[in-house]
Amino acid sequence: MSFETFVALRYLRAKSRERFVSLVTVLSAVGVATGVAALVIALAINNGVEQDLQRYLLGATAHVRLLEKSNSGIENWREFIAEFDDVEGVAAAAPALWGEVMVSTPVRSGFAYLKGIDIERELDVVGMLNDLKEGSVSDLDRADDYPGIILGKDLAEHIGARLETVVTIINPQGEMTPFGPITSQKRFRVAGVMDSGFFLYDNQWAVATLTATQQALNVGDVISGVEFKLDDLDKAEPVAERLEAIAGSNFGTTNWKEENRSLFQALEVEKLVTAITIGLIMLVAALNILTSLVMMVMEKRKGIAILKSLGASAAQVRKIFVLQGMIIGAAGTAVGLVLGHILALVCNAHKLIPLDAAVYGLSHVPFAPRLIDGILVGVAALLMSYLTTLYPSSSATRIAPAHVLRYE
Repeated sequence: MSFETFVALRYLRAKSRERFVSLVTVLSAVGVATGVAALVIALAINNGVEQDLQRYLLGATAHVRLLEKSNSGIENWREFIAEFDDVEGVAAAAPALWGEVMVSTPVRSGFAYLKGIDIERELDVVGMLNDLKEGSVSDLDRADDYPGIILGKDLAEHIGARLETVVTIINPQGEMTPFGPITSQKRFRVAGVMDSGFFLYDNQWAVATLTATQQALNVGDVISGVEFKLDDLDKAEPVAERLEAIAGSNFGTTNWKEENRSLFQALEVEKLVTAITIGLIMLVAALNILTSLVMMVMEKRKGIAILKSLGASAAQVRKIFVLQGMIIGAAGTAVGLVLGHILALVCNAHKLIPLDAAVYGLSHVPFAPRLIDGILVGVAALLMSYLTTLYPSSSATRIAPAHVLRYE
């Protein structure tokens, strides 16, 4: 142990008449620990929300969508999809047909987006249907009954539908008759209930086979667009450009980044604001270290004068108080990092903070602490602790032994 470290640790041990200084030192460490733990938890919440939203969104939607600009429907879609089988970056492609409908049971009705799918291709593109809460995707095209339909769990609960319940799909646009357009209806059998984990989809989406959806929406053998799964999510934009070039000028694309850009930008801004706000709290806690060291310098004036008279250099005296501040900051930082990560992991494992899914889209607050965030928070806390030692350590070097020891 170096001379400076020995003296710094010795000064941190309070004598009976220095209890107040010791209390301030402990409170300084506790303040740093609280600020570090709070920032770790806040960043874990931001990361958890971002990861869960991205996972749910990508589990329920395609990475890239190719749509016809005129919205008249894509004919000869089987040959059209085949043109994209060998496009670089595309892992799978599936046709899709969308329409706004009403879903009705004898109990209640609800609004829904009806999506028509090709079962085999859809399972390769969108993962939402691979793990249903109830039922099976294979029951969608069971031939011995009404065509099957899969409902989001919240939608099913709202209209009072269960497995094998017969529901009526009402198409508001209907079909044209000599007396004008009238609504059309088609009966479906509930073949499954999906739980995507994202309220928007669980409350408004319904899925049926492409043929049954075409009949319910009174359209021919057409699709609304083609959905693609990519090998690399981060290459959505260049792959989308290649798809547009192949499809022609009558088609446009959207990708998961564009569709959710505002959401993820809001999360990034929230993360920055959170870090700044709690960082200021950490700064206030670090200033307690400055207060503690200033009081320590005042208490140890005679001891510092004796050390300097015995040959301690100004650099050694400065290092003693820098080490004191760093020890306090390091102790608080270590405790805060451990406490913050433990609380985040426990809260996430037991889902201790519930949310209103209808408002927030998530049923509970997710926590996802990251190692890199912990490192950055720790470095920032130690840096602030170091900066707060500069003034008191410099003031300690300016103590004149002759002046302090004149009457001793």
